[in-house]
Amino acid sequence: MDLLHKTLHQYWQFEGFRPMQEEIIRSVLSGRDVLAVLPTGGGKSLCFQVPAMMRPGLCLVVSPLIALMKDQVENLRRKNITAFAIYAGMDRREVENCFRLAADSNCKFLYVSPERLETNLFKEWLPALGVCLIAVDEAHCISQWGYDFRPPYLRIAALREELPQVPIIALTASATREVQADICDKLNFLRPLVFRRSFSRPNLSYSVFHVDSKINKILEILKNVQGTAIIYCQTRKKTKTICDLLVMHGIMAESYHAGLKQEDRNQRQENWKRNKTRVIVCTNAFGMGIDKPDVRVVIHTDVPDCLENYYQEAGRAGRDGLKAYAVLLYGGKDIQEIESLPDQRFPSLEKIKEVYRGLVNFLQIPSGTGESTYFDFDLNLFSKSFSLQPGLVLYSLKAMEEQGILAFNEQVFLPSKAGFICNREMLEESEMTNPVMAPLIQTLLRTYSGIFDQPVNIYEKSLAAMLKKNSEEVVSGLK
Repeated sequence: MDLLHKTLHQYWQFEGFRPMQEEIIRSVLSGRDVLAVLPTGGGKSLCFQVPAMMRPGLCLVVSPLIALMKDQVENLRRKNITAFAIYAGMDRREVENCFRLAADSNCKFLYVSPERLETNLFKEWLPALGVCLIAVDEAHCISQWGYDFRPPYLRIAALREELPQVPIIALTASATREVQADICDKLNFLRPLVFRRSFSRPNLSYSVFHVDSKINKILEILKNVQGTAIIYCQTRKKTKTICDLLVMHGIMAESYHAGLKQEDRNQRQENWKRNKTRVIVCTNAFGMGIDKPDVRVVIHTDVPDCLENYYQEAGRAGRDGLKAYAVLLYGGKDIQEIESLPDQRFPSLEKIKEVYRGLVNFLQIPSGTGESTYFDFDLNLFSKSFSLQPGLVLYSLKAMEEQGILAFNEQVFLPSKAGFICNREMLEESEMTNPVMAPLIQTLLRTYSGIFDQPVNIYEKSLAAMLKKNSEEVVSGLK
């Protein structure tokens, strides 16, 4: 058994590779720049993880999705492989500590969002990281011809100037030949090798039904197809409506969307992954990086606005190679709504300016400020406050993001912060007059160093465990 197969077996317990994986990995090990276009569930992550484990140094992974980063870091750590992730919502101290650990430990993988690449802190630490390979996940995001163009991806090419000898592997599940050429061009690939695998999934059956009652059809499908299911909806409201109807019919279901609290999302995702919940009813905020091979059916209750997105979402069914089903339901005015999308997707310049003016007023951002600052943003509240259509607001924000004016992310995780602004004498007096609060105060002081100097990130669940209380009691005490 050669070193390549030994590495595969040692860390992943696989006896062999899936089609094309071995050729991609050997090309990366030879130092070539590689573009791998593999179908959803085709084992893309292995194509950079295996060669990184065979070379000295660290693999820098650029990924736009927090859920994907966290999931892959967790999976690697379960294999006793050191990995870290830096994503939106972390403050400077956390990011700096993460860079320090990555540079000073035996770290093999550092996941970063593309927005991080041009920060001064990243540039300061880059020479110390010992990067041996750069992996660009969801690489279609770098192409303006792609369906999910993200301007921060264009900054990745600057890494070439800092690390000219380090090979790059770009990975995507969906890219036309035009987009593939654009990816190689934008990443300044040198003598690139392009690998494309057939997107045929023989075990996955695709069906489209025109129906009068979508919920009746969903119930029929779930009755006939046993096992785990995903139901995609376009709106958060619809996820709750369908979820409630399924529960009424005795089906274990939970809804999932970006508007839920982070801990609720994590819990619902975990329940579904562990088969405590049979059906997850969700928006497209769910799914990226979710490695659950035994999904038997994926149902779309709305006509998708993009074929590539549909392919990725439907492709989450049957990754174990067994029979699975992708079902699309449509009816009523669905087709007319899709045909009207271009007018919504590309607002006029005047409309974008109107949203921008409303935004700076809503967030109270003085002229010339706001750079590198995170703001909580309630899209629905903003839309109501300025009498704007939520769809217009969303696509205006996306247009501004493409121009580099702002970054808009529904997946930012910002932990709570707490700090003491009184002196110690006043704090001691407070403990004496309100002894019920004393355990919480003492736990904060013992657990979070520097809490007297500046606000620090705190974690209510950890505090609750230490105090043997529930999270609601801790939150009430903090307030």
